[in-house]
Amino acid sequence: KEKLEKLVSETISWLDANSLAEKEEFEHKQKELEQQAMPIMAKLYQSGTGMPNMGGMPTGAGATPQSSAKTSGPDIEEVD
Repeated sequence: KEKLEKLVSETISWLDANSLAEKEEFEHKQKELEQQAMPIMAKLYQSGTGMPNMGGMPTGAGATPQSSAKTSGPDIEEVD
């Protein structure tokens, strides 16, 4: 987890220092981060520790909000 936090922190620092970089440079940096972070994320999820609660974000595939109250938004049939 600490290694992942360090990678993210370093990437944010790079972004702050290179705000005028070309699109390709940003994409390259993103790929670098993904390549380094994915094995760490996989290891965290395999160990069962997972990531900390991200403040209201779903905790898994197909997760639904806690409240079962109907929202006032349109139903699928109402959307054209």
